[in-house]
Amino acid sequence: MDGKIGIQEIIRDYYNVSKNSMEAIIKYVEFQTLSSGTSFIKSGVQNEYDYFLLSGICRSYVVNQKGEDITISFFQNRTVLTPNVARTFKNQSTMTFEALTDIEIGRFKAIELVKLMREISEMRSFANAVLQQELILKSKKELYNASLTAKERLKIFRQQFDSLENLIPHPIIASYLGITNISLSRLRAELAKE
Repeated sequence: MDGKIGIQEIIRDYYNVSKNSMEAIIKYVEFQTLSSGTSFIKSGVQNEYDYFLLSGICRSYVVNQKGEDITISFFQNRTVLTPNVARTFKNQSTMTFEALTDIEIGRFKAIELVKLMREISEMRSFANAVLQQELILKSKKELYNASLTAKERLKIFRQQFDSLENLIPHPIIASYLGITNISLSRLRAELAKE
């Protein structure tokens, strides 16, 4: 798929902007193909970009005090990654983003989006829709982790991320669910019997 067409589709999934507004942002986008295992946003490192994920699967994660990766979010084809404003503090990333498969991304400087938001109301609406979606997903995850059993969280994970369980390493999924890999294996076996 042509990268520019892919970005147009992603933007329209969040907010239906005009052709002129679409062209205003696309001119700032640079496209990259990254290999599985590549960390393209790194915790503690300055990052001034916002990203579209055109194809593939990636995750965001933090490293806890024990040195363990804790997966925060998964991202699949045709989406916007966590906005720069929500994942940086003092211009440094608060988490790492890693390609779990080969991915295609479009990136653009966050400052360009801020300028467009000031000039074009549709871009403000698009950016607000992205932030709202991010807030909803984070709030739901917090609620699920606080109130549901591990088995219930796995069932919801399967609904949200159809077939992801067969495409990425299970320890990464276990860290997202807040359980050990052994517990995940046990739960998968239980659910297979139901």
